[in-house]
Amino acid sequence: MDLERALKEVVKGEVRFDAFSRVLYSTDASIYQIMPVGVVIPRDEDDIAATLRIAAGERIAVLPRGGGTSLAGQAIGNAIILDCSKYMDRLLDLSADGPWARMQPGVVQDELNLAARPHGLRLGPDTATSNRATLGGMTGNNSAGARSIVYGKMVDHVLEARVLCVDGSELHLRRLSPEEGKQKLTAPSREGEIYRTVASVVEANRDEIDRRFPKILRRVSGYNLDALLQDPTDLVKLVVGSEGTLGIVTELKVRLVPRPRASVLGVVHFADLFAAFEATQVILQFRPSAVELIDRMVLEMTRAQMEYARRMTFVHGDPDALLIVEFSGDDPQELAGRMEAMDGSLRRAGMSNTVTQATSAADQEDIWKVRRAGQGLLQGIKGDTKPITFVEDTAVAPERLAPYMKRFRALLDGYGVRAAFYAHASVGCIHVRPLINLKDRQDIAKMKAIAEAVGDLVIEFGGTMSGEHGDGLVRSWFVERFFGPVIYRAFCDVKRAFDPLGLMNPGKIVNGPPIDESLRFGPQYRTLPVTTHFDWSKDGGWARAVELCSGVGACRKKIEGTMCPSYMVTKEEEHSTRGRANLLRAVLSGQLPANELTGRRLYEALDLCLECKGCKAECPANVDMAKLKYEFLAHYNEANGVPLRARLFGNFRVMARLGSATAPLSNWAAQAAPVRWTMDRFIGIDARRRLPPFARPTFMQWWRRRGNEETRKRGSPERGTVALFADTFMIYNYPEIG
Repeated sequence: MDLERALKEVVKGEVRFDAFSRVLYSTDASIYQIMPVGVVIPRDEDDIAATLRIAAGERIAVLPRGGGTSLAGQAIGNAIILDCSKYMDRLLDLSADGPWARMQPGVVQDELNLAARPHGLRLGPDTATSNRATLGGMTGNNSAGARSIVYGKMVDHVLEARVLCVDGSELHLRRLSPEEGKQKLTAPSREGEIYRTVASVVEANRDEIDRRFPKILRRVSGYNLDALLQDPTDLVKLVVGSEGTLGIVTELKVRLVPRPRASVLGVVHFADLFAAFEATQVILQFRPSAVELIDRMVLEMTRAQMEYARRMTFVHGDPDALLIVEFSGDDPQELAGRMEAMDGSLRRAGMSNTVTQATSAADQEDIWKVRRAGQGLLQGIKGDTKPITFVEDTAVAPERLAPYMKRFRALLDGYGVRAAFYAHASVGCIHVRPLINLKDRQDIAKMKAIAEAVGDLVIEFGGTMSGEHGDGLVRSWFVERFFGPVIYRAFCDVKRAFDPLGLMNPGKIVNGPPIDESLRFGPQYRTLPVTTHFDWSKDGGWARAVELCSGVGACRKKIEGTMCPSYMVTKEEEHSTRGRANLLRAVLSGQLPANELTGRRLYEALDLCLECKGCKAECPANVDMAKLKYEFLAHYNEANGVPLRARLFGNFRVMARLGSATAPLSNWAAQAAPVRWTMDRFIGIDARRRLPPFARPTFMQWWRRRGNEETRKRGSPERGTVALFADTFMIYNYPEIG
């Protein structure tokens, strides 16, 4: 069967099997890369069902994808990828009385919260990727966020889900009444078989589930069998956190929570990282809504990034670590009292003498923006050795956090590895990112050894390898070892009940590959020797400047900031900063043919980049796509010739001088229909675009005639030299600015 043709015949959305599209979807924010079979961008549930039926018939795997911000590799695989973020992003209903919201899986977290804000509501879980994380992805991942000590995880908020199974059949999952549960368990259908299998698995393993699942606030590893102990028919809790391995979520109903009327933030400074861990237990006594850690490495990277450096007014001196503590509720005075009491308690204990308080919304937003950017900021470290994600998501009970972190740090010291520490101290989930060079064989061996040792440490402390980022490719290898063979067999039974063909996002949770398989970089990774036109020495070369993009996807935001305007309009992965960086890297590393470096397809991918430098300012990793594009265009034009339009704009000063000299005739001619048609046809300037008017006199002519004379007339005392840099457009088009 011609799979691409078969899909195009039934899918109303887009079907893409070309090499460029497959490269674009071969990575997420993890350390892995796997080329997909193809990409389907569905317009509705019917498109997904049709894709599933065809894929099942051909025994081809399928996986769902939201924002592609997974740190564990859940959103990539040798499968047909279903990108639900472009078209299936409608908020279907919102009830302030419920309170709840019903939506398609592509709705972004911040956009849901924007719609809920007028009702005084919000979604409980609030991830650092809130401006691009989709609700479908958050459900598959069982996401949590900074305030999970209050709101928990997605499993606590998803009320209903419509799910398509591997054969395209539909399940409507929700909490059932006892009578409804009995009907499901006795139904002579495939749906009934799923309900019976799950109930049987839970009942047969009840004691082992209770013994093996850690009793902590944060655990998203494996399937949520512990959530079914009270009601084995509440299968929506099973689908949450299943990483797309049981079915495709096509619609969600989630609980909304009241938005606190007031909040106060305190930034507690520490001279030592481990003092921050010790202080967490003291802080928790005052019932905060969030306690977030930022260590020295994150602070250093923040100071090096202009968009975030300007926000760091809350940092005093040179602390080794910060704890961001939030109190929220309805009474500002009561919150201030708790903050003061916490401050006093920490001072008396000799743990910290500096607490910066922020009560205004603007100051608090600065603090949260810095904290949320931590993941991407760390990727901005130059060179091949990066703080990578593989043991970044362990969690233990908060009361065991300090001794656990000391052992963790000692373990890393034993391997001679530094690491960054940040995130959710309140729930014992600290993101630890060791600095590893994934292009080096010895460092990869070190990564595997550290992962094994951390796994043993987690078990010893009664914690989990994943507190919120999931198993994916990076941790599924550990699932059987962590839960034991009995629970692992139960997971396999559940997987088979939903997915007897094993085609739903295979290799995640069960049957996981080795941790070092399918690395984006590896010992064999090489880049083409390219003689560049720009100086890339500060980045270690053009290729390394491209490799700064780790895939965190901050360029996919749509309702704030500047980056990335072309993505905001098109909602196309190709027209995001991440997409362009991935395509450049694929060409430079030989995954796409070398001649694409001067080819039309790569030119088209970069063409909509406005060179606005929004990414240079807002990308946490400092990816400068404008400069990367300049380098590409130099090679492209060298091979293909400089286009007429580029020559004209490159010499616009000559045109402007002539236009001003012949104004207003030149202005009349420029607006004439035949001239605009000619420019559209041969130069590529849209006929609807009005050219800037040419001015007469020019700014320089005006200055020579009037500027010096008026300055002498005023007779004002000289107070120093003022330099006015008059550019081409001010001189010839808009002299009134000068």
